[in-house]
Amino acid sequence: MANTLILDSLQFTIDSIKFAEAEKNYHEFLSSGGSRVASAPASSAGAEGSESFSLSQQVKLAREQIQSSLKQQRKSPLNTTGGVDPEDEAMLREENLRLKKNVEDLQSQLQKLTDRVAKLELTVGTNAPTSAGDSNKKPAPPAADDDDVDLFGSDEEEDEEAAKIREQRLAEYANKKSKKTAVIAKSNVILDVKPWDDETDMKELEREVRKITMEGLLWGVSKLVPVGYGINKLQIATVIEDDKVSVDELTEKIQDLEDFVQSVDIAAFNKI
Repeated sequence: MANTLILDSLQFTIDSIKFAEAEKNYHEFLSSGGSRVASAPASSAGAEGSESFSLSQQVKLAREQIQSSLKQQRKSPLNTTGGVDPEDEAMLREENLRLKKNVEDLQSQLQKLTDRVAKLELTVGTNAPTSAGDSNKKPAPPAADDDDVDLFGSDEEEDEEAAKIREQRLAEYANKKSKKTAVIAKSNVILDVKPWDDETDMKELEREVRKITMEGLLWGVSKLVPVGYGINKLQIATVIEDDKVSVDELTEKIQDLEDFVQSVDIAAFNKI
């Protein structure tokens, strides 16, 4: 209804603007060229007559559109005083009563549902806790007799027993840890022992080297490797414990055999 009124008012405004513009053009035509219609030639008179005819037609059409808009406005639901048409007012009242009744029905149904839910919650609240409480209820511990309660010395006895158990477990752990075999780090070392010349007795040199003894030292296989000019070097393997034997100390002891040994080099050093 509001959209119809807006459209009608808009159409009426547009028609009014068109009418005013057509009337303005008509008066301008009369004021400028209307006096020369009689004295003008026939051709010009015909042109001016056709122009005046078109302007008069525009004015006529604008008036007709304005009258049509006014008629439509009279037929609209609003009357000239701005009130509501009686028929539309009756329809609005009926629609309002119907909506009001629907709202009242919905409120009534909502109230019924609310009351029903409240009753159900009350029923569940009274039954559920008792059953759950009975099932989860723990038996009360028996009442202690006053004669059996020892108010003095009980804590000290418990502390002494706990201390004994703790000391016993610590002793067992220490004994077990002491019996556990520790991993010994060892290395495999290959030494190159070079003589002074080709006249050095290599067998005697090897015997002197193997006479060197240290805790954690174990001599292995050996062989003679040619160096050049008929000279051979002694390549001997050994296994040492890293914590007990120092490779530098071992090479120094071999070099102390000055009658046989010129120098000692480490050919290979691998952790076992």
